Amino acid sequence: MRYILSLDQGTTSSRALLIDHAGQIVAVAQKEFPQLFPRPGWVEHDPEDIWTSQLAVARACLARAPTSLVGNGYSRAPAIAIGITNQRETTVLWDRITGKPVARAIVWQDRRTAERCDQLRREGHEALIQRKTGLVLDAYFSATKLQWLLDHVPGARQRARNGELAFGTVDAWLIWKLTNGRVHATDASNASRTLLFDIHRMAWDEELLDLFDIPASVLPAVVPSCAVLGETDPDLFGAAVPIAGVAGDQQAATFGQACFEPGMVKNTYGTGCFMLMNTGTVPMASQNKLVATVGWQGPAAAEPATRTAYCLEASVFMAGATIQWLRDGLKMIASAPEVEPLAASVADSGDVYLVPAFTGLGAPDWDAYARGTLIGLTRGTTRGHIARAALESIALQATDALTAMMGDSSLAIRELRVDGGACGNDLLMQMQADFLGVPVVRPQVTETTALGAAYLAGLATGFWADGTEIASQWALDRRFEPSMSETARRAKVDRWREAVARSRAWART
Repeated sequence: MRYILSLDQGTTSSRALLIDHAGQIVAVAQKEFPQLFPRPGWVEHDPEDIWTSQLAVARACLARAPTSLVGNGYSRAPAIAIGITNQRETTVLWDRITGKPVARAIVWQDRRTAERCDQLRREGHEALIQRKTGLVLDAYFSATKLQWLLDHVPGARQRARNGELAFGTVDAWLIWKLTNGRVHATDASNASRTLLFDIHRMAWDEELLDLFDIPASVLPAVVPSCAVLGETDPDLFGAAVPIAGVAGDQQAATFGQACFEPGMVKNTYGTGCFMLMNTGTVPMASQNKLVATVGWQGPAAAEPATRTAYCLEASVFMAGATIQWLRDGLKMIASAPEVEPLAASVADSGDVYLVPAFTGLGAPDWDAYARGTLIGLTRGTTRGHIARAALESIALQATDALTAMMGDSSLAIRELRVDGGACGNDLLMQMQADFLGVPVVRPQVTETTALGAAYLAGLATGFWADGTEIASQWALDRRFEPSMSETARRAKVDRWREAVARSRAWART
């Protein structure tokens, strides 16, 4: 048997999965790595932790493959290709000669450059940035993070100008390490998250590089999401394995959900909550503070599933992380699964609302200064009410996102495909269907991020024939139908928006 090895490098852990020809997972390995919070609002990773954890789980996953291996366990590596998917926007800067990082990676959640974004906005650059990149001007994206590193790491800016340093999002860092420095590349989906990439011309933009004062010499080459871009160093796995698929985690999940047609929407419930709608082969400008992003890019003359696809995206910063806060911050639960029965212990939230703006608000509000708000407490409020409000906050944020998408597009939305760890929470999924007013469908295989990367790599190497074959592998686990009346739904959403307004007002008092 032969498989695709999918490397799924996430915000809190690195994972590796082996995917067979039927789209089933036959082996998994996962390893958490440290989260670093040196100052309020700062979030960092050690790039070496990212690499060593990813390499370890890749080797462990190959060792668990249901096939006979010989020699050192890797000399007949069962993977015919590797697909990479990764936490996006996280910014890594390293030395081209030594391959060592010159600083910690600045994570997508980090807010240290919010004031720089404010300055650029005051100077009138926001419209230009949005027109070229499809993105809003926010510290979430990579450009101001990279600019900060060049300005604050001693000697970094001059070294960058001399061509001594390399920049990349996490995919580029992994590709560099996997190829032992032979390939410095990123795919178009990740490049489109940097604020430096023109999504219309599909190229790095000189005007934006000048605006953020970033030397072009640090940039990786931009390659298709579905194409062989290089091979791993043979010493890593006992044989050179083609790297044939790359996509940012949310774009990979959209591909893994087989959202190949315009109007298809998926939502991933991970650390954050990320909703993407396929809008076709032309980027769609948002009037509702969403972002237009590259979904994936195939090679020239690609078959329909892998032709360049664009998406509208809404990024919510706190989804599963909200439940982690209940567990680690408030100590209300001992483990994440406990939140569902606790929330189900009450009939409703008792008019309690939690707005989890712990790192500001993402789409569609984009307020870096909003702060978490728990409102509506009375003497009758219990742990159950707060737990239910926490679950509702995840579903209500996604409702805001889909409402904005429907406002931007004329595409009919028939259902919402869901994935990510929290989609296994049946109560949350029913809330989501009720608040949205459209069916929520959960697939049998919810590891769609890793699956999408594997599909991209498999299409590039002939493991799968085409998108039709891939779409046929999508199978339903459960469908959640809306059960809330339209009057009650509107009242709930309106009350939620009042709570959001309170969280945004707090930063200005």
